[in-house]
Amino acid sequence: MVITMEKAIKLIKNRSDIGAGTRGSDMGIDAIEIAAINQNSDYFNQFEFEDVKTHNESIYDKNRSTSAKRIEHVVEQCSRVCNAVKKNLKNNYFPIVLSGDHSSALGTISGIKAVYPEQTLGVIWIDAHADLHSPYTSPSGNIHGMPLSAAIADDNLSCQNNEVAPETQELWEDMKNIGCQGAKILAENLVYFGVRDTEEAEDKQIEKLNIRNYKVDEIRYRGLEKCVAEVLSKLSHCDRLYISFDVDSMDCDMISYGTGTPVPKGFDQYEIIAIINQIIESKKVVCIEFVEVNPLLDTKGNKMAETAFEVLEAITLTLNLPLE
Repeated sequence: MVITMEKAIKLIKNRSDIGAGTRGSDMGIDAIEIAAINQNSDYFNQFEFEDVKTHNESIYDKNRSTSAKRIEHVVEQCSRVCNAVKKNLKNNYFPIVLSGDHSSALGTISGIKAVYPEQTLGVIWIDAHADLHSPYTSPSGNIHGMPLSAAIADDNLSCQNNEVAPETQELWEDMKNIGCQGAKILAENLVYFGVRDTEEAEDKQIEKLNIRNYKVDEIRYRGLEKCVAEVLSKLSHCDRLYISFDVDSMDCDMISYGTGTPVPKGFDQYEIIAIINQIIESKKVVCIEFVEVNPLLDTKGNKMAETAFEVLEAITLTLNLPLE
């Protein structure tokens, strides 16, 4: 029996970089579109799209919080992304979210959970970073390092090293309750691919919560298909899956430094495509997100965006294929 994909793809473009420490990822979506044009692809004419309103000018405002920079505007932006994802899922679309910085993922996860409040959501996080900080632990105060802490509603207070102002605490609670009250996912339903640049507070949290991290060396040694099959087995009780792809999961020396926090010894684009495609074939994926392309930092022209588009085009083909 052939089952065709019932949901049409909708591109959600979120050109926001206010959760990052470096400007430029707000231009990542346009850079990916330019990459498509330069490859004579009409990809971005094939699908309906929605632009999410942004507040990037807030980058020029004085930070009211050093432990969670611009948190009042990140709450606003994540709420917008949540609403866009929720609306499109309800309208029977498959959202591919193209975002600037990775704080947006909290909005996406919150939107999915708002549509499926009684169902169990699994998250596959393909990234060089764990993004498990909270305002109480973050060494930088950049919220793109905090979305998963908010999503699991665990502040890791045993590792607290920041004094957090009452106003920031209140806004952080608002972040954790976007879309619906409380945790959106359980830590046991979160799996990492490629995380290799963490701080001590995150390491302790990963150990405490027993979060599985498939590192690049393990994937290559044990075999990609086998490792992904393990993940799908581990998350087999989950009703829905969300894939979050940060381009810094790829090897910056091999691919490009065109991302806010590049890290060497990562995946190549073919490994990323294979990981995502195998997960898509589970037929449980309801949303995929691409983040952190920063053309201002790219020393190889538009290489990172070109590579991200290569991944985007390949996984979209799999989404559109009938599954046996």
